[in-house]
Amino acid sequence: MADAERLTLTLSSGGDVVIKLRPDLAPGHVERIRTLTESGFYDGVVFHRVIPGFMAQGGDPKGTGAGGSTLPDLKAEFTSVPFMRGSLGAARSDQNLDSANSQFFITFSPNPMLDKHYTMYGRVISGMDAVDKIAPGEPPAEPTKIVHAKIGN
Repeated sequence: MADAERLTLTLSSGGDVVIKLRPDLAPGHVERIRTLTESGFYDGVVFHRVIPGFMAQGGDPKGTGAGGSTLPDLKAEFTSVPFMRGSLGAARSDQNLDSANSQFFITFSPNPMLDKHYTMYGRVISGMDAVDKIAPGEPPAEPTKIVHAKIGN
């Protein structure tokens, strides 16, 4: 795996989550998460919406689900690749398909309802046990934070 295709999230609840990014599926979304990660954007950001059996959502600097980066929103990059356990997807508003920005989610289980409706741009290759320990809630009482995010080894 190329170094630029590896995203590691160190979580406050313990453990690292290693994600293989998929620029072949969604080059714009992969480039965005690389840019934001390399600027330190995700360090200290919480998982603000965590639904057991479904997904853990983070990437909002406000921690509310209403925020994003100062960069422009991204166009959707839907594919036929299914959302499986550990898929990395782009969070967006229900009203605007092209509203993804900095927020993302990691699925806890296969989710066919997301297929071809949300941009999938990576998959957890190590650390799903850490994902499973992310504090649940909308919002969680004591949210899990991304202590540090990095691209590469």
